[in-house]
Amino acid sequence: MVGTGGRRAILNWQPIASSSVVEKLSLAALRAGPPPVSWRDVTGIQPELWVDLAGAAVAFYQAAFGATVLHRVGEGDDIVAQLSVDGAAFWVAAADSTRRRFSPDGIGGATGRTLLVVDDPDAMFSRAVGAGASPEAPVGDEHGWRLGRIIDPFGHEWEIGRPIAGWPPPG
Repeated sequence: MVGTGGRRAILNWQPIASSSVVEKLSLAALRAGPPPVSWRDVTGIQPELWVDLAGAAVAFYQAAFGATVLHRVGEGDDIVAQLSVDGAAFWVAAADSTRRRFSPDGIGGATGRTLLVVDDPDAMFSRAVGAGASPEAPVGDEHGWRLGRIIDPFGHEWEIGRPIAGWPPPG
């Protein structure tokens, strides 16, 4: 479908193979799984959050944001874990002052904020607060975004939102 001035139009297409060939190709692709990722072809930023209780933080992010664990090394709170929220990846690791990896509690506050862009900021905000986050600013419309702010139980600040209209704005 293609957007046309607020209306949707279905593109006209013709199959290039018989339906049985397409079915066989589709089944083969499903069995093969996703293609391997070539990290040379991927550019991205994946923040790593340092916390005093890393195992508990992983459990919180799973409950608050529906995060899934992609990779985990270590046990208990002495871990490094890669998490994903609908494909947006970030890491959680144990704070360690000897390596100058401080948790927000270790320095008396956070040094930044993480923006989590989701389809329904109101629902995600409520879910996070229900899981134990402290509301910092209620969800509302500001600067072209629908967003709210929370502090997670480990001291990290999050903005949960989405653009109200096209982003970035023109001009």
